[in-house]
Amino acid sequence: MSYDSDNVFAKILRGEIPSNKLYEDEATLAFMDIMPRTDGHCLVIPKTPCRNALDATPEQLAAVIATAQKVAKAVMKGLGVDGVILEQYNEAPAGQEVFHLHFHVLPMREGVAMRPPGKMGDFAEIAGYADRIRAALA
Repeated sequence: MSYDSDNVFAKILRGEIPSNKLYEDEATLAFMDIMPRTDGHCLVIPKTPCRNALDATPEQLAAVIATAQKVAKAVMKGLGVDGVILEQYNEAPAGQEVFHLHFHVLPMREGVAMRPPGKMGDFAEIAGYADRIRAALA
């Protein structure tokens, strides 16, 4: 399977679609998920094209996981959550919906389940969580 340069994350990287950015470096971008499964759900992607972990270079994977760890620590600190799930899917049968490598960073609170996928979040609430995560990254 080939990389589709018109996927939603490629469009975010090109500035064609807005995003609530949390962190950016030369190799990666972290931003809020607009369909959050948990409060503060965010995503980490490489800035270079790759479909998923199966076709990513070792350098892309290393950069993305390093940023995912940095963001996860900020989520723990900024949101005061009990834990963090890192999720990454490879191909549609495994649950991948956007075919650009990405890690989900899902803040978790004891006794609070994830919401079902596919429901648009409240943008004001998402922005509030983003502010707290960015402050923890600073």
